[in-house]
Order: sequence, then structure tokens, then C-alpha cells
Amino acid sequence: MTQADLFGTTEGKKKSDHKGSEKPWVKKPGRLFDPSSKEPFKLSRTKIENFIKCPRCFYLDRRLGVGQPPGFPFSLNSAVDHLLKKEFDAHRIKQEAHPLMKEYGLKAIPFSHPKMEEWRENFVGVQALHKPTNLLVFGAVDDLWVGEAGEIHVVDYKATAKDGEVSLDADWQISYKNQVEIYQWLLRQNSLKVSNTAYFVYANGQKDRMAFDGKLEFTVKLIPYEGKADWVEDMLISIKSCLLSPELPEVDPNCEYCAYRAAAKAVERG
Repeated sequence: MTQADLFGTTEGKKKSDHKGSEKPWVKKPGRLFDPSSKEPFKLSRTKIENFIKCPRCFYLDRRLGVGQPPGFPFSLNSAVDHLLKKEFDAHRIKQEAHPLMKEYGLKAIPFSHPKMEEWRENFVGVQALHKPTNLLVFGAVDDLWVGEAGEIHVVDYKATAKDGEVSLDADWQISYKNQVEIYQWLLRQNSLKVSNTAYFVYANGQKDRMAFDGKLEFTVKLIPYEGKADWVEDMLISIKSCLLSPELPEVDPNCEYCAYRAAAKAVERG
């Protein structure tokens, strides 16, 4: 495993909702990139991350229609995410600070905006057309907070269960940082005043209790992160160049999916 987490991460909850015998790794032609089309091509925050990890797998998915098998839906993480949203929404309605903000001395309140629910909706989210590439980029935020000076802070909820303190120090957590930076870029494209400081509300399920007693208790930590979203523009240009190419990108030696396909092909050939 790449994560020493009992329940995975909150990213897992948004991966797939396929049903029955459907094959979510086989895409419909209408959802694939067509070099001859003049229509904007929708590109999610998750697909940008997929490109960063492996351009070849991204090309197979978005250009040729063969996506990666979906991850497991982490139901406990989804439950934590849902409860945190309900909790912060209660303070959003009252336009008052949440106790966690007060605990960390943060002078902010949950941001209230007519599009808030739309911005949080999967497959809709915050959207922006990147005109140089004609890519319609979108991503669903967990929350937004507003500071005293009117600056917007991107907030992302994470859940895990591990011994010790949670942090953002692991190599694989670069995807978390990319995630909030893409959200910062998207919100700025929507003419919002966005702070470089994002926050992770990190819930850690305690494993050191003497008895389960049918309850799982969490400690919640607020972790600030200084985002730098200046890489997003260049990344979108690289993505468009990849999509326009008539050839598959090279195999990524660090990609587990590429390694699996190569190993399977070698065995099949005897």
C-alpha cells in the first residue's frame, strides 16, 4: 500500500459509483477527446492528477477510452466527510466561526455563496474554461472559508486512522497539495479573491482505546498549507499537447498500472 491508513483517504469516496456489470474502465466515445472537435473538453481535477502520475495511462483513458479500474469506495471516509459538511454548514447559516477555527486562532467563518452547493457537487464543481487549450476544467471543493479581509481559503476534509499525529509530510500526499492548488486556480478564474493559504481538516480515528464499544472516536486537526497554483497553466498546456498527439506517451517506469500491463502481456505471450 502507498498509504499507511486504515480507511484510505477521502479521495477514494469520489472515485466510482459503477453498478452491476458495467465496465467503468471502458469509456463512451462521446466522452473522449476528439482532436477535430471545437467544443470545450471537460477535464476534472482528478484527471489532471492522473496525467501528473502517468501521461500514458491518462492518454489511454481520455483519448482511447480505456480507463483505470476504479478504487474502493471508502464508506467511512464518506461518512466523516458528510458529517463535517453538516457541522460546518450549521455555522455557515449562522455566519459564525466554527469551534475548530477558534481553537486554532483562525479569524474566519464558513463562506456563504449562492453557488456553494454547485461547487461541492461531484462532476459539476467549480468550473473554468482555459481558453488557450479549450479545456473546461472542474473540481468539487469540500468547503470554503472567508477571512476578515474577504480572502477565500480552500478547505479540504481528510480522514484516516493512524498512530501519532497526522501531517502532510508523506511523498504520496503531494496529490493533496495539487488538489487544493487546482481549486485555488479554479476559484481565481471565477474572479474570487483567493488566499494562498489552504486548510486541511484532518480527522484521525483513534486506535489506542481499550475497547471498541461500538464507537469510533476521532481527533480533528487543522493543517494550514501555502499553495502555489502557478504550475496549473503550464500543466494544462502539456495535457492538451498530449491529447493532440497521435501516439501513446512512453511507459512510465514508476507507474504500477504500466508495470501490471507489461507483466500481463509478457505472461500472455508465454
